[in-house]
Amino acid sequence: MKRLACMLALAGAFATVAPSTALAWGNDGHRAVGAIAAKLLKGSVAEQRIAALLLPGETLESIAVWADCVKGTWCGPQTPEMQAYVAANPKHSEYHYTDVPFQLSAYHDHAPGTFEDDIVQTLKSAILVLQGKDTPQTNPHKFTPRQALLVVAHLAGDIHQPLHVGAAFVSKDGRFVVPKTHAEIDELNIFDSRGGNNLLLDDALIASIGNKHIPPGAPPKTGASAAKTKPFHSYWDTTVVDYAFRRSSTRTPEQFAQYAIDKKPAVSVNTGDAATWPYQWANDSLAVSKLAHMDVTLGDATTQTSKSSGTSYKVWALNVPDDYPVPSSALARQQLIKGGYNLAALLKEIWPEA
Repeated sequence: MKRLACMLALAGAFATVAPSTALAWGNDGHRAVGAIAAKLLKGSVAEQRIAALLLPGETLESIAVWADCVKGTWCGPQTPEMQAYVAANPKHSEYHYTDVPFQLSAYHDHAPGTFEDDIVQTLKSAILVLQGKDTPQTNPHKFTPRQALLVVAHLAGDIHQPLHVGAAFVSKDGRFVVPKTHAEIDELNIFDSRGGNNLLLDDALIASIGNKHIPPGAPPKTGASAAKTKPFHSYWDTTVVDYAFRRSSTRTPEQFAQYAIDKKPAVSVNTGDAATWPYQWANDSLAVSKLAHMDVTLGDATTQTSKSSGTSYKVWALNVPDDYPVPSSALARQQLIKGGYNLAALLKEIWPEA
């Protein structure tokens, strides 16, 4: 209970003091971030500039999932625009995350776990495009203003998912460790858990625990994975969003957005040029990733083989505290709200009032 109280207290502190600061958050989570931002931008110059870049029927909420839809997942047939984007951006799936060891306190360029196409660098590049300050060097992806908006609307959500920034690295004797160089992550002595994708939870157990901690009247979670395990990353992408919605007595992104704004969260102001804000967001997400990994322990390691590539890789059973859905859903709710407020603040900074 001391751990739970500490984690919830820290979550509350972030929510009231520093909330400014990949399929992250899933469909509902990303739409919630976009819906929050859209509500905050009503009547602004930024709203007008955004509308000029959108197609008929599109909204900030709907485009918040575009950068995941181009992966060909759960969004239907690829449009010609999506196909052109994928062809021009063969590494687009790498834009959604970075892998800074979760034990660290700050993102630094070129440090272990970071890379030239990671989420911080891609956000910075897209922001410069929207500011009209890009150069061939700062815009290697050749983003158009519309593409930059589509990318920013999505990655502003991704970067607030703690496992899209803070990553776990595992030693050969099964401990969380901090690699000091890129070369140390050799898959022999130090393994990359791939943002928690190689850390496996008992899905049925998590669903059972979660149902013990939902408010009265909220629908129980059903349908545990047929595979019986869920990657830790997937838990943070979707399961905690489900819990966060239910614990907020909301069912849709629109309802959650209104809930968030009605709460009138005290949001800290981002500082400096807008192109530097992704660094601030990443550092905040690192702080939250420490809470996400609090009292989480590694179990036995096994080897799995990829059905698509035939390559083998290690996975570890992961143990979490019995009350884990409570603090993790509180953190997810906090991070979704930060994402929406930070996205709105960024777009207002790019397109200020006259």
